[in-house]
Amino acid sequence: MNSKIVICGCTEAGFETLEFLLEQNITISYIVSLDNKQAKRWNVSGYCSFEKLSKKYNVPIYYPKSYSLKEKDDLDFFQHHSFDLLILGGWQRLIPDNILSTLKIGGVGVHGSSEMLPKGRGRSPVNWSLIEGKNKYILQLFLMTPGIDDGDILDFQTFDINKWDTCRTVYYKISVVQKRKLLELIPKLIKNEFKRIPQTGEPTFYPKRTPQDGLINWNQNSEKLFDFIRAITKPYPGAFSYLDNKKIKIWKAQPFDNKITYDQNKVGQIVEIFSSGDFVVNCYAGSLLVTEYDGTVSISKIFTS
Repeated sequence: MNSKIVICGCTEAGFETLEFLLEQNITISYIVSLDNKQAKRWNVSGYCSFEKLSKKYNVPIYYPKSYSLKEKDDLDFFQHHSFDLLILGGWQRLIPDNILSTLKIGGVGVHGSSEMLPKGRGRSPVNWSLIEGKNKYILQLFLMTPGIDDGDILDFQTFDINKWDTCRTVYYKISVVQKRKLLELIPKLIKNEFKRIPQTGEPTFYPKRTPQDGLINWNQNSEKLFDFIRAITKPYPGAFSYLDNKKIKIWKAQPFDNKITYDQNKVGQIVEIFSSGDFVVNCYAGSLLVTEYDGTVSISKIFTS
């Protein structure tokens, strides 16, 4: 392939996708990524440096002036190189129209949710899908426009979200599907042998999530709390609550039992602490076993929001 391909990425899934494409002898002309300082400045969840791949495969990296690629230097970079194809691999910002217009073929975006686009556009679709207790995820590759996930669909694949999944394991599945689909799609795009499926219907949008959204509301049943915690566990900032005004991060939990009840205890109260350090919290309905957390807990203490 003689076409000039650039990939924008700065997350684990993007790293694995790029590594796979390079291993499959897909020629990448340039990497656009962030360094550690930039990732911290712009609060990139799941950040991963691409420097290792750059050195191993001798692919140059451009570190942009802004994550949104809206600075003049960023536009100059794309205009100078006149790429054929841009691929997003873990890039959490929209690509401006003036940069898309420099591409000869176009840009490929990746988005997923429990429904086909235009349903489920927007931010944090993996987290929201888990929070809402969905049992499937549809990964979709689309032709980028300046809008939010609104370009024609190029390919898609559905996979299961099971009860053991966390945000991390869903990202593993995304990585597997994404790299396979891109390997199939890139030659078709270069040869202009691809099909476009227009999005139809009324769009819906997921809102952006922030670390503050991890505050636990104990006035829910244990199943809902289980979904909430697994949706924002590592590599995200995590779910949290307060004991005696001290923040306790909860990384892993599961419904404990619906027949062993703690009716005399208050919602959010710690009702059992085992020798392992695992503990049980009384919920609005049922109870929750917490098995991985940061902080110190005491029996009978009550979590506050």
